[in-house]
Amino acid sequence: MSVLVASVVAAAVPTLRAQVTETGEYLARMDGDGDGRVSLAEYLDWMSYAFDGMDRNGDGVLTADEQPGGKGKPINRAEYRARLTDRFNRQDLNRDGFLDARELAAPPR
Repeated sequence: MSVLVASVVAAAVPTLRAQVTETGEYLARMDGDGDGRVSLAEYLDWMSYAFDGMDRNGDGVLTADEQPGGKGKPINRAEYRARLTDRFNRQDLNRDGFLDARELAAPPR
């Protein structure tokens, strides 16, 4: 995961979503259709809350002043979602297009 994506997610988690402490709970919250696995669309929807929370002016771009530490190269929503997609794909160890609880708990490779 890129440093920016990790920083944005870490900075926004406490304020935008209730604290999740177990993988099963995390899976349940991300799993919008309740099928016991997380699709790319569900993953992107869940993880995009961090971007939305940081984008204070709502222009779809995180400028340096909107990023943790007040520095960094600007990133737009499409670039952010592309990075999340890459992360999802690296976590999808069995390449079935979904993350189960085991894959969700494992760090991206």
